[in-house]
Amino acid sequence: MFYNGSDWTKAGVEMALHGILILAAALAGEAPAPAAAVELVSSAGEGAGGVPRDDSYAPGTARIVTGILEYTRWPGPAAPLTLCVAGPAQQAGRLDGLRLADGRTVQRRQIAPLPLAIGGCQVLYIGNIPPPATRQLVAAARGKGVLTIAEADPACRSQAMFCMVYEPRAVSFRMNVDAIARSGLRVDPRVLRLAEGGF
Repeated sequence: MFYNGSDWTKAGVEMALHGILILAAALAGEAPAPAAAVELVSSAGEGAGGVPRDDSYAPGTARIVTGILEYTRWPGPAAPLTLCVAGPAQQAGRLDGLRLADGRTVQRRQIAPLPLAIGGCQVLYIGNIPPPATRQLVAAARGKGVLTIAEADPACRSQAMFCMVYEPRAVSFRMNVDAIARSGLRVDPRVLRLAEGGF
């Protein structure tokens, strides 16, 4: 089930509200999560969703990643987060020096795209690497309290928690509710506000 924030007819609003209620319940652990990802669009646009060749979407990517981190809670005391970038990432140029509203800092670390390299990462931003390697990284992070974001997997086939989607004039993402439920993290349903420009 996908929601596009720029297409709000009466029927679309009703369907979206129904989906939000299901999603909120699933994220709170009150209902089984739907088997599909939820697409959240941060601004208007159309396109194939592939990664652009330049870094023109890096500011939008940083805004979305910061918003996702704001709405995610890790087990244990609040501390600086380590955001690991695995492989070459075209849109990760603005992920250095992020600061969250609660004062936590986000420290970026470049790692090899190998499962053994993800130790110490709270956030795993997966760059443009082959799909099998992306799936291996996501599988290695599953259940270990690591938030996974895939830059080059717009269809979310890797089972990452969040998958970036690049449109001609917009940056959006897909949220995989099943992956979030298996992650060991708590993602506040208010992350949906990112789709409406509320963050």
